[in-house]
Amino acid sequence: MITAGIDIGSRTIKTVLFDRDKQAIIGHALWDQGVDQEGMARGQYATVLNDAGLTPEDVTGRVATGYGRNAIAFADTAITEITCHAVGVRHLCPDAQTIIDIGGEDSKVLHLDDKGNVHDFVMNDRCAAGTGRFLEVVAKRLQGDLASVARASKDSDTPATISSMCVVFAETEIIGLLASGASKEDIMAGVQASIGARIHSMVGRRAKAPFYMTGGVALVPGMAEAIARVLQQPIAVCAHAQLTGALGAAILAGKRID
Repeated sequence: MITAGIDIGSRTIKTVLFDRDKQAIIGHALWDQGVDQEGMARGQYATVLNDAGLTPEDVTGRVATGYGRNAIAFADTAITEITCHAVGVRHLCPDAQTIIDIGGEDSKVLHLDDKGNVHDFVMNDRCAAGTGRFLEVVAKRLQGDLASVARASKDSDTPATISSMCVVFAETEIIGLLASGASKEDIMAGVQASIGARIHSMVGRRAKAPFYMTGGVALVPGMAEAIARVLQQPIAVCAHAQLTGALGAAILAGKRID
């Protein structure tokens, strides 16, 4: 049985094809968002099918998730990204208890029970603070690409103190730090520490290990380590960190057929 999951996120569109018999991903793609979400999703879906040597008739179920899930008319149904992320992460990391998902425009902390069901979650989607967008703004102000600036932050001995988590005010604060002679490495290290503090407040005191991180920010060099230092807990980056929502949707498509 082949199923498909389509995750329409705030910054990217992801599609995953899942072979239920093999319990494996057999095709996937990730594209930047655009204006025509439905058209892009259809194009991506067709591309993934073609690359896998499959036709639409080979797919028995399709589930859409993410912010734009209700715009995907060719999906059989839509399921919230909270549920899909939990299912996708648990498939890849069966021992996961706490999931930290930081995407382009929001951040989420999911608390799972022993069966992998979400029993509580916290979500920040009203402010860019602590998201990929925040890191992109900082990297642009530091005149470098995000990966290289973040990688250089590992060389910081004295991380700068970033007191504001608002993107606008933090950018002003960074301009002042640069004027005072602070290095790019120290500034980015300070930004990562401030994001770690924001996540710490979302995680709360009763979170259980193991902790896994997903989303595009999980792939930013040094970010998982910065959060781990604040939480004083090991943070593992989940495999296929940007695809867990689409993977969960594809798995749930099979369960829906059952």
